[in-house]
Amino acid sequence: MRKSKLIQQRAIERRHLAKPYRNRLSTNRFSHLVWVLLNLIICYPGLVHGQGRQGAAHVTVRLHGIYDATVTLTPYEKGHFKTALAEIPQVKDDVRIEIPEAFLPGQFLLRMDYRQKVEDQPYPAEFVFFMNQDDLTLGINPLAVHPDSIDFGSDKENPAYFLFQQENSQRRQQLALLEQLLAGYDSRSGKFFKASIEEFKKRQIDYNQWISDQEKQHSDLFISSTFSFQKVPKTQWDLPMEQQVLEQGSHYFDEVNLSDSLILRTQAFNDFITTYMRMFGMQATTEELRDSLFTHAGRLACEKASQGHPEVYGWMVDYFYQGYETYAIASGMKMLEKHIQNPNCLTSKKQEILRRLEGMAKLTIGADAPAFEAEMMNEMQVRFTGVSKGKSYSLLVFYDSDCGHCTDLLQNLKSWHEKPENSAWVEVVTIALDEDREAWEKFHSHENFLWTDVWAPGGINSKAANDYYILASPVMFVIDKDQKILQMPESVTQLESFLNVD
Repeated sequence: MRKSKLIQQRAIERRHLAKPYRNRLSTNRFSHLVWVLLNLIICYPGLVHGQGRQGAAHVTVRLHGIYDATVTLTPYEKGHFKTALAEIPQVKDDVRIEIPEAFLPGQFLLRMDYRQKVEDQPYPAEFVFFMNQDDLTLGINPLAVHPDSIDFGSDKENPAYFLFQQENSQRRQQLALLEQLLAGYDSRSGKFFKASIEEFKKRQIDYNQWISDQEKQHSDLFISSTFSFQKVPKTQWDLPMEQQVLEQGSHYFDEVNLSDSLILRTQAFNDFITTYMRMFGMQATTEELRDSLFTHAGRLACEKASQGHPEVYGWMVDYFYQGYETYAIASGMKMLEKHIQNPNCLTSKKQEILRRLEGMAKLTIGADAPAFEAEMMNEMQVRFTGVSKGKSYSLLVFYDSDCGHCTDLLQNLKSWHEKPENSAWVEVVTIALDEDREAWEKFHSHENFLWTDVWAPGGINSKAANDYYILASPVMFVIDKDQKILQMPESVTQLESFLNVD
């Protein structure tokens, strides 16, 4: 009994003795935790607001001269300014926006929907600028968006770029005048023409050398990668115009570094390719010649790109795929087959191109037209298996109500269908490929078509679209009573020409 009380007493004493020690231990741990947090805050201040990932940069926009603005910042990606990084309303003075590392270096669109006074309606102002890896501050008045009126702070990229643009415009002017003279001169055997060619060659060499010097001078800046797109390719002025274009096209990419994937983040590269295609397009006097020239242009460009960076190679293939799909250039699509099989081609369109090639092989003139299912306005599902009784042909038209080319085609088709001599023997069925049924319903109600108009659930990814290998709209098929594809017209004019053949 006595021993039990002694044990209890000692246990109480140990608890009392341990209490101060435990308090000191808790205090030490707390102090250590505070010290760690303070160091984190000092070293990584962005963590306080959940921002500031490693490698990111910030652009600070300092507005003046207005009441307020909604500020939107969008990076340039693969041919356009698409998805905004930030949209901040009611900015009155400064706003700081984080740029993730994945977009650096790059080109950006700053949009300011501003109000000069509180009662004003917002008015847009836009400015395109470059960023490397460093933070950037832009002092800007949306009322006067011009490089000379913007304060770039300590930035080197944008002042150097705009200075280059200004001097380049002056230097290129005289060369452009010589180009116009040589292109339009009628006497190609005279001394003046030959002397002008020599003068052009001299100025071309000097001009291209100046650009090379600018590239070296600003080699540490991102913007220097855009300079080479201004160089003038070799031109054989003594050749006929068609041969001139082919020769110029073969040398168009000589001075461009296609191994630099960063060029995909610049508008300059997209403009460079657009100019290249315009050069060929200007010689296209017929549809057949256009298809031939555009296929040749794509072959040259993709071959050059195949020797460069895989991302640039893939972008080039995607670019021409979209063009060939838009203009339904079968020869161009077949030309791309070689490139999509190349493991170095990082194309995002491989499956689409393969589908189109498969469709070109299967859905040819004389092939069976697949039956398909779709939905009516009342949501009843219907199945189309052939031409209705009393009609000679069916015309299937796949479209999207948000597509401008589609709506133009449908309007022309309306005028054609209103004529009894057409509607009496041709059954028209239009199949909407809208992703959103409500969008189709609204369009359908507004148009009041006098033919069968249905919706394919799933849109461009629907079974109907897959069975007919539809990758872009509009697409038309003329089908006979045997469920055979007779024609795939690209316009109402082609449709009339085909149906009116005796």
